Amino acid sequence: MIEIYINKAQFEYDIHSLIKAFFPSEEIKVNVEEQLLISNQEVGTGLISMVEDASQRNSQNVFLLVFFEDEKITVNMQENDKFLAKTKEVDCSIEKAMLRNQLKQLLYSVLIEFTGKILPWGTLTGIRPTKIPMTLLDQGMEDKEILKYMKDTYLLHDEKANLSLDIAKREKEILSLVHYEDGYSLYIGIPFCPTTCLYCSFTSYPISSWKKKIDDYLKALEKEMDYVSKAYSHKILDSIYIGGGTPTTLEAEELERLLCYITQHFSFRHVKEFTVEAGRADSITFEKLMVLKKYGVTRISVNPQTMKAETLKIIGRQHTVEQVVEAFHLARKAGFTNINMDLILGLPGETLDDVMMTVSEIKKLAPDSITVHSLAVKRASKLAKWIVENGMESMNNTEETMKIAANCAKEMGMNPYYLYRQKNMSGNFENVGYATDGNYGLYNILIMEEKQTIVALGAGSISKLVLPEGRIERSDNVKDVALYIEKIEEMIERKKNLFLIQ
Repeated sequence: MIEIYINKAQFEYDIHSLIKAFFPSEEIKVNVEEQLLISNQEVGTGLISMVEDASQRNSQNVFLLVFFEDEKITVNMQENDKFLAKTKEVDCSIEKAMLRNQLKQLLYSVLIEFTGKILPWGTLTGIRPTKIPMTLLDQGMEDKEILKYMKDTYLLHDEKANLSLDIAKREKEILSLVHYEDGYSLYIGIPFCPTTCLYCSFTSYPISSWKKKIDDYLKALEKEMDYVSKAYSHKILDSIYIGGGTPTTLEAEELERLLCYITQHFSFRHVKEFTVEAGRADSITFEKLMVLKKYGVTRISVNPQTMKAETLKIIGRQHTVEQVVEAFHLARKAGFTNINMDLILGLPGETLDDVMMTVSEIKKLAPDSITVHSLAVKRASKLAKWIVENGMESMNNTEETMKIAANCAKEMGMNPYYLYRQKNMSGNFENVGYATDGNYGLYNILIMEEKQTIVALGAGSISKLVLPEGRIERSDNVKDVALYIEKIEEMIERKKNLFLIQ
């Protein structure tokens, strides 16, 4: 347990997130106590005292105090007899974003000294690091100025600062043909999978239990499509993404029904990308792939996550490495020239040699893009329970494994084109999409950069309305499939209310 005490109700989330990055397996509790004091007012004593109930504190906990005064901030951290305290001269009346950065820099320096760890992304805890250089590029700032700002403000390693700027520049170019104000992208969620993976926190239900309800689910989706296609008939559709779950858990005739309905109700005149997450090798057949091809799907994913058979069993993916290879070759045979493969680094029990083996096998297949994920521990996943039973020690992602994956992409002629981060990521790294020229995933960039409205259909999906001033309004669909089917008219009403804002 790490207990945090703050004397003012501000920046609790930022403090919590940064500390969690240093202590990913610890429970963290934030307490706002306006009567907080530092014992004898002498920085460096390391003695935190509370006006009330000081004697009841658990001596086994790590304590951290953040103390705001008019012209300085003090951060004091202690664990038993080990303590550290630092003060930074800061005008606490300055603009909120500046004060936040000053606080995080001070807190970061304490955490580094206290733990001996250094984070590759410095004080950045947000999921969209490329938004910063993207904004600065839009303001006309030069590369050197941007890199200096990112390193000075957020204490990034040179490599991460350069990566985020490189990707932001590439994203800016890719997005130059997207219709922001008069366009939108469409997401359709198919929340079914052969089985639920250990690490997954998405809306996903085992297909075996829902076979008899697929017809009802598709009918509900069709009602949503009816409304959206009419309400947005004056808008330009730039991209379509069918995700999940695993869309290819649907039978070939069910896929045909869905895709036929989409092509009949939406204009494809300006569609630049039509993606379907084929995903699991145990859901892919040649017949299904030919249905996707028939209806103009341009990009698919065949996702192994790892090419180690033992790990596949641990994470609950009930397919073999051989099935992954077979599914990939079937996709090529069906005529797909833009195939993505997802990999996850930091999976339970995987070593450096395992990662090297996986990327070696991926290179043999020569996909058109790969998405490299750092394992993230989600509270809603089975992995969170697995960690309680097995510990964090067996999951280890390192700078070296990240470089192995990056070098693999480079050797296949790929460039990094999108980037995002998640809470509780193994090694505090990032997720990066790499692709060959012309095969960049447009929707992936749009969902991260939040520059265009995304209308999302299906259980558990969230629509994001991007307004001209940059403000974002959201409308979510219920996650439960049965409830989504039952409440479809309410889901449509929610979208009506969302679109009225525009």
